[in-house]
Amino acid sequence: MESTHLLSGSKKRVKIHPHTVTAKYATQAPYSPQPGVHTHFPQPGDDGYDDAPSFEDFGSFLEETSDRKQLTESKKWPLTLFGSRDKEKDTVPKPPAAGGGGEGGEGGSRTAKGAAKGVGEQLASFSEASVSASRLMWVGLLGAALAHGCLILLTRVASERFGLGPLFLVVVRSVVQLVSVAVPLHRGENPFGPEGYRLRLICYGIAYSLALCSAYSSLTFVSSGNATTTWRLATTAFSATLAFLLLEERLGLGDGITLAAGLCGLGLVLLPTTDESNTDLPTDPVVFWRGAFGWSLSALAGLWMALALVGYRSLKERVGVGTALFTVSWTGCLLAPACLALTDEGWSWPISAPGWALVLGVVACSVAAFLGITHALTRIHPALVSASQSLEVPVAMLLHLTTLPVLPSAPEVVGNVMVLLSVGWLVAVKLLPSRGGGRRQREEYEEILDSPIK
Repeated sequence: MESTHLLSGSKKRVKIHPHTVTAKYATQAPYSPQPGVHTHFPQPGDDGYDDAPSFEDFGSFLEETSDRKQLTESKKWPLTLFGSRDKEKDTVPKPPAAGGGGEGGEGGSRTAKGAAKGVGEQLASFSEASVSASRLMWVGLLGAALAHGCLILLTRVASERFGLGPLFLVVVRSVVQLVSVAVPLHRGENPFGPEGYRLRLICYGIAYSLALCSAYSSLTFVSSGNATTTWRLATTAFSATLAFLLLEERLGLGDGITLAAGLCGLGLVLLPTTDESNTDLPTDPVVFWRGAFGWSLSALAGLWMALALVGYRSLKERVGVGTALFTVSWTGCLLAPACLALTDEGWSWPISAPGWALVLGVVACSVAAFLGITHALTRIHPALVSASQSLEVPVAMLLHLTTLPVLPSAPEVVGNVMVLLSVGWLVAVKLLPSRGGGRRQREEYEEILDSPIK
């Protein structure tokens, strides 16, 4: 199809090819049609009008022949587990095209009369969808914090009652989580990440696995409560710093104050009790350096986890949650046995059904926590994600009181209350609508509609 028309004193010559669309401009004044160039388009009722492509056909033509789609399809992972998803997209019914050529004036007047109402309805639908997605995301984050609290209790019970080492649990959960490779294969993606981002994805998996190995190794030298609290405090502080340095993501004033309050609460939980701060007894050098090594491992685990959170934050648009889980799993299968051999922890298999049920519970809680955190990283600052997970500290304390009724100290109670208040305030601020937000969005939307450039 070839056509010409007058456009600002110049002739535009357009050729549409099955694979390319080219346009040529030539300045000719006055305009005179050239022989062999058709300047008449078929009108309704003329011969050949039905053969002319409609706007819908032209849109589908551009979609099918666009370079973006061709490049995307050429880079797809050839292996699929349950078939291609393109067939599913083809089976989705398309909405019927709007017709009615004779009612154009009436339809235009109706559109002009209901313009303001349409803007309000669209803004309302956008805000409802955004609030719904935010609520689901924060529910997932809080669920991940509860799963982390249960994970702390299950790890302690597995070590005390069944003699299962913490690193052994890391090995088992990494092996079981390898089944997550089915998710990227089902979506037609490369399970090792897209080309050009695989090295960064491997670094993310190594950082996450090293964080787990360091955190679980510290449980051998210090108590689970102190190790978890130190790990979470270091992760939150390092996440805020690294996100600013590496990603240039800043925190707002309100978020910074909430974050500082949560960190102060964690610091109060870490204050030594009366028995631990007794200076009358001589300090055993072995006990001192053993505890110092455990605290250092917990802080190092926080640094590795902060690197992992910031690393996935930079890959959020390229790497899915399933691919990230598979990466963490296979890197954990390599690093956890090496750390287990270095610490000389030894293999300790459960010999009873409750022991295996406990191990499966550890795996389920770890997967749930990982999915909640990783999904939230696509929209929330890494430091805020880590701060929300501080809820695991009071949850673990409550669960610990149910199994071993030991009264906590006053600083622990105050610190856990501060953590609860900071996380609750953070969630409330993020979910409650701000004043004047709807009016500002409406003004911006109407400004876009009135703009000559759309």
